Amino acid sequence: MGMISSLMSKKWIILFGLLFGTLGALAVNWGNPANMGICVACFLRDISGALGFHRAAVVQYLRPEIMGFALGAFVTALAFKEWRPRGGASPIIRFILGMCVMIGALVFLGCPIRMLLRLAGGDLNGLTALAGLIFGVIIGIFFLKRGFNLGKAKPLTNTAGGIMPGMMVVLLVLAIAVPAFIFQSESGPGSQFMPLIASLAIGLFVGFGAQRTRYCSVGAWRDIFLVKDFYLISGILAFLVAALVTNYIAGNFAAGGIYHWGFAEQPVSHADHLWNFLGMGLVGIAATQIGGCPLRNLILSGEGDTDAGVTVLGYIAGAAVAHNFAIAASPAGINTWSIAAVAAGWAFCLIIGFTMRKA
Repeated sequence: MGMISSLMSKKWIILFGLLFGTLGALAVNWGNPANMGICVACFLRDISGALGFHRAAVVQYLRPEIMGFALGAFVTALAFKEWRPRGGASPIIRFILGMCVMIGALVFLGCPIRMLLRLAGGDLNGLTALAGLIFGVIIGIFFLKRGFNLGKAKPLTNTAGGIMPGMMVVLLVLAIAVPAFIFQSESGPGSQFMPLIASLAIGLFVGFGAQRTRYCSVGAWRDIFLVKDFYLISGILAFLVAALVTNYIAGNFAAGGIYHWGFAEQPVSHADHLWNFLGMGLVGIAATQIGGCPLRNLILSGEGDTDAGVTVLGYIAGAAVAHNFAIAASPAGINTWSIAAVAAGWAFCLIIGFTMRKA
């Protein structure tokens, strides 16, 4: 019975991965930026800009997908009696780790999900980033095996657990109303988006599926190396295959299409291999120490996990810091302070890795 249950469970995450990868690829054909059909880091960066936390004019838009992820998880957690308000496990450290994840992602130009979509769109710079992500996860596992621990979350009130879902409702209202104080790009990636209803619908579906399957693009690699569990990676591989096949079926690789194989001249990408590796490596180690990728933390925040909510706020702050202080890379390459910021992020992760141990 245990094996049958395991196979059934894996069947659902594979199905979700196939649907998620298909939607991630098609989102580009429906209006989102090339090789950025779904990117949690990029979309949170756009939200940070839309709220005026940074003034990079080409990346400012209230992405409804983000609100959909969290609200889809919120409704699903309530429906399946998995709504559990909790928190209090080293929130300030989680906030800074969230900033580290975002800084690493914006030096590479994408979260682990966009890394897969870039690979499925022919951008081979994703291979360097994948190697970096796995390297970072392995370093994170080194600390986990030696007792690294951010503490245990405690039960909280429904009011505390509802703060992040409530914030997402407010952001969704702002995305619909677009008041004058919201910034919105007139060119660049921030000006490219699907219709709001389609974006929200995809977000809600992903929120539902990711909540039920525990989908995590960093936890997948952690589980392989830490406990030899291949459940999560089956969903990741299904995502990659579905996105690649969808791009070919949609004609995105055809002559004159939006994609081609190679390292050079890829959409919203640069070919500085060392910093693609180290940037995504920072994502790998910091996300392992937090306990999940950006999507996973959005999902957990929807379930009432305030530690995950603090981490999401760290992502938003990290995006503001990355763009306000010349850290985020661009298609031209890394920026003035990219190297210093990634080095500082690695130093922080290593310091807490050696010092935050279970008593």
